[in-house]
Amino acid sequence: MTTTIRIDLVSDIACPWCAVGLSTLERALEQIHPEIKVDVHVQPFELNPNMPLGGQDVIEHLTDKYNMSAEQVLKNQQNIYTRGAEVGFTFHPEGRKRVYNTFNCHRLMFWAEEKFDAHAALSLKKELLAAYFTLADDIDDRQTLLHAVTRAGLDAEAAALVVDDPTAYAQAVREAQQTWQAKGIHAVPAFVIEQKYLIEGAQPAESLVNAINHLAKQKTEV
Repeated sequence: MTTTIRIDLVSDIACPWCAVGLSTLERALEQIHPEIKVDVHVQPFELNPNMPLGGQDVIEHLTDKYNMSAEQVLKNQQNIYTRGAEVGFTFHPEGRKRVYNTFNCHRLMFWAEEKFDAHAALSLKKELLAAYFTLADDIDDRQTLLHAVTRAGLDAEAAALVVDDPTAYAQAVREAQQTWQAKGIHAVPAFVIEQKYLIEGAQPAESLVNAINHLAKQKTEV
């Protein structure tokens, strides 16, 4: 008998640990018993909701935000790149150049899930993360977003209508963010399993595997 487990992945495209976390989740799902079906739903979280168009230099942003030296920031970035490599995510060797607002990314992922399904939204999220962290592209750029849509196998013409209409899915994204914040999510990535089990941060795959197995067992015993 198949047991379905829901995971809500609350995260942001601007978060390198979210890229690591998603790749870790994929590694975890490879270890799950075939009779356990996991539905992953991507959920919005903006690290930089007030970031203006054009973004900010990444070193300037991180030194200001965390009160670190540029050397400390670069060291931390290298640690993240190493963790990424361990779970199969490739960061650009020179790193991203700027930090951007990601509201349009979240609007597109809402569109993908509504018009297609949760898997389509997840595929788009992976391509947006790759655009930003692997290719070091400008995610303020319309074409960057549409290229990610195309790589995810989705309809770029339909997506362009969403990108060009700033009201499309805007309220849905804001309401979802408020809902998750009200549930206590203030840092990402956050994995909410079956709406009752929370794993925060880019934890080892074993933590996700154990949680999924535990909740799947609970569901089968009910």
